[in-house]
Amino acid sequence: MDNSIRTTLADDGTVTVTVFGEIDYSNADDVADGIRDAITDWSPPTVHVDLRDASFIDSTGLGALIEGYRAATASNARFMVINPTPTFRRVLTVTGLSEFFGLTDTAGQSDLLEPTNEAATGA
Repeated sequence: MDNSIRTTLADDGTVTVTVFGEIDYSNADDVADGIRDAITDWSPPTVHVDLRDASFIDSTGLGALIEGYRAATASNARFMVINPTPTFRRVLTVTGLSEFFGLTDTAGQSDLLEPTNEAATGA
């Protein structure tokens, strides 16, 4: 795993995977692995993927988020994308992924969009 992600565990058991820089073919596997490893290691009730410090996402990056979502839902964890930039929010909305993931501006605020908890399709 490279330094493009940081994983933290909160006192309430929530795992936050913070992504830095680009999420693309060069690190999408690391992002997906980081999310899966956190779920395997900590069995969290909730997984947050924080995109505040991410600058770009391509289709392989979207695939990494889908893989993380699938791993979370398979272990009955809630999956949320937090702090998306306006560009990320638009990409996730246009692709329909925001309906699966849910989006919120910060982990402490009420959700702007609730996830549907259905199986995501795609990449």
